[in-house]
Amino acid sequence: LALQSARELINKPKKMSKQKKPQSRFSSAKVAGLLYLVIAIIGGFSIGYIPEELVVYNNAALSFQNLKEHWDLFQLAIAGDIAVLLFETFLTVLLYQLFKSIHQTSMLIASYSRLAMAIIMGMNLINYLIPALFILEPELGSAFNSAQLESLNLIFLKAHKFGEFAWQIFFAIHLFCLGHVIHRSPYTPKFLGLVMLIGGIAYAGDSILHLLIIPAGLLQQSFSLLLILAVISEFWFAFWLLIKGYPNQESIQIQP
Repeated sequence: LALQSARELINKPKKMSKQKKPQSRFSSAKVAGLLYLVIAIIGGFSIGYIPEELVVYNNAALSFQNLKEHWDLFQLAIAGDIAVLLFETFLTVLLYQLFKSIHQTSMLIASYSRLAMAIIMGMNLINYLIPALFILEPELGSAFNSAQLESLNLIFLKAHKFGEFAWQIFFAIHLFCLGHVIHRSPYTPKFLGLVMLIGGIAYAGDSILHLLIIPAGLLQQSFSLLLILAVISEFWFAFWLLIKGYPNQESIQIQP
């Protein structure tokens, strides 16, 4: 009887851990989906909307004037970028934990690429902070006349835009590898994985053309249209994680 009781005590924690594991994975999927949506909303505002409102890439004087007159909006852009790169770090870990048993190599590539993207985003903030310093501490630009200061300001704003294309290359690698894993998973929609694969190619092509400053009008338009699929796939994936969650994967073995 004592031996039987000891066996029950030993086996009981194991049963509890097995019961908790699916719930933990399900919760992680929900958090990942929420982070995906938060990043999309904040990033759409700080990376998409605000620069379009403030920066006129062919008018240095107007761009500098916009930053001074709408300083609070420019601060929001900087704060948004910081928030995005922090959330990206947490999301990267959660996605790896959720999908590593489907194809670990692909998820390692996807994770390192997304972390590299976050690092470049952090470094790219310097190109926003230098114009900010010129506004907050005007004496720093006392060696330049007005036209020179405005031109210098625009150079850093343009450099920030090129920095976005740089981190988008790593995001393209992440999206392509994640799409490959999702397409292989027995739990996720295979068509979603296919759309992500196409989206990854679109991000890579669009970024490379901009970084190489290649005047490829038709090709550029084609990649821009495909980027719509990438955006759709990301929102689809975020809502899928939020609504469906992700089931227990104990029965799935890591595939070579």
